Amino acid sequence: MPGGAFIFEAIRTARGKAKPTGGLAEHTPLDMLTLLFKELECRTNLDVERVEDVVIGTARQHYEQASNVGRLAPLMAGWPNSVGGGTVSRACASGLDAVNIAAARIKAGDASLIVAGGVESLSRVPMGSDMGPLWHDPKVSETIGAIHMGVAADLVATLLGYEREEIDQMGVRSQAAASAAQAAGRFARSLVPVASADGTTLLDADEHVRPGTTLEQLAAMPPAFAEMGAAGQDQVALRSYPQLSAIRHLHTRGTSPSLADGAGVLLLGDEGGASAVGCRPRARIVASATVGASPIEMMTAGQEATTAVIARAGLKLDDIDRFEFAEAFGALCLKFQRELGVGDDRFNVNGGTIAIGHAFGATGPFLLANLIDELERCRGRYGVVSISGATGIGVATLVERID
Repeated sequence: MPGGAFIFEAIRTARGKAKPTGGLAEHTPLDMLTLLFKELECRTNLDVERVEDVVIGTARQHYEQASNVGRLAPLMAGWPNSVGGGTVSRACASGLDAVNIAAARIKAGDASLIVAGGVESLSRVPMGSDMGPLWHDPKVSETIGAIHMGVAADLVATLLGYEREEIDQMGVRSQAAASAAQAAGRFARSLVPVASADGTTLLDADEHVRPGTTLEQLAAMPPAFAEMGAAGQDQVALRSYPQLSAIRHLHTRGTSPSLADGAGVLLLGDEGGASAVGCRPRARIVASATVGASPIEMMTAGQEATTAVIARAGLKLDDIDRFEFAEAFGALCLKFQRELGVGDDRFNVNGGTIAIGHAFGATGPFLLANLIDELERCRGRYGVVSISGATGIGVATLVERID
C-alpha cells in the first residue's frame, strides 16, 4: 500500500428533512453519532481500544450539539475512556475539515487510528439559533459585507449573466440523477438505517429526493431570496459591485440546497493502524486544501479549493474521475462545470445537495462516502470532494481508490 492516511470505512445516516416531522427530527445529534459509532465497530471488526482520537465537525456548537459531541459519542457507544474526542467548526465544511485534520495528523505520525466525520440537526438546532455575530452584530456584517448565502448565489448569477432557465435545469438534473441513483441502490453501501424511538418506522432513504421533478415545476417557483434582498441585503452587496444596478434573484427552493438532518463518520488510519481493523482500506487521502474567497460572493470558494487541491496533489483536472461538489445553489454548479470543463459524466453523477439535502457539518462525510462508493462502482482512481461555506470558506479533499 502507498503511504499516507487510509479510509477503511465511510458510513452515514440517511438525510432527513429539517423540520419537526422529518425522519430524523426525534433523534439528537448525539443519538445519530452513537448509532454510527456502534455500526462502524461492527462493520470493520474494529479493536476500539486502538482508536486514539475522534474529530467531529458541526457548524453550530450549541444546544444539543454542544458539550463536545466528538468526545461524548464514543463514550455513549461504549468505547473506552482512552479514546479522545474533539469538535470543530468551519461552517458548511465542518465535517470535511474534521476528516482533513484527522488525515493530517495520521500523515504526520501523530496518530495511527482516528474516527472523523460530522453531524448536524437543523430541525433541532436551527440555522441562526447560535445568535452568532455574523448575522446578529451589525458592525460585523457591515465591516465584511456579509450577506445571506442565497443572496450571494444570486449575486454570482447576476455577475455571470446566467438565466433562470439554465439554473432551473441544474435543479432538475440534480433531482433526476439522485432519483436514478436511489432507485438503483447506489447509496445502500454506506447508508445506515435509523429506527424511530418506538421502533415503528425506519428511515433508510434520503427524504428530499423528488422523482419526476420537471422544469415546469421549478419554473413556477418564486425566487427564494428576493424579499431578503429588498430588506437590505442587496444594498450591502451592491456597494462592492458598483457596475451592477441590481441583483437578479433567480434561485428558488428548487435550485437551493435542501436543509437536512444527518450524520456521517469515517475510520481513518495508517499502515500500523490497519492491524486493528478487520477490513482492507478502501481509499487513500492524497491531499486537502482550504482557501478563503470574497465573503460577499462567498460560495465560489469551493471551486477555488478544488483547483488548489488538484494542484497540491500534482494532478490535472483531467485526472479526476469524479467530482462531488456541494451544490450550494444552481449557479455555482454551472460556474464550476463551465469554468473547469467538467461534464455531467464526472460531476455529481448521483445528484447533490439540491436534491438529496445539506446537513451542514455532516455534508462533507456524506459526499466522501458517496465518492468512495462511486469510485468503486465505476472503477475510477481519483475523486475530489469540495464545499463552499459562509464568509467565503472553501475546503476540498482528494482521494485515491485502492484496489
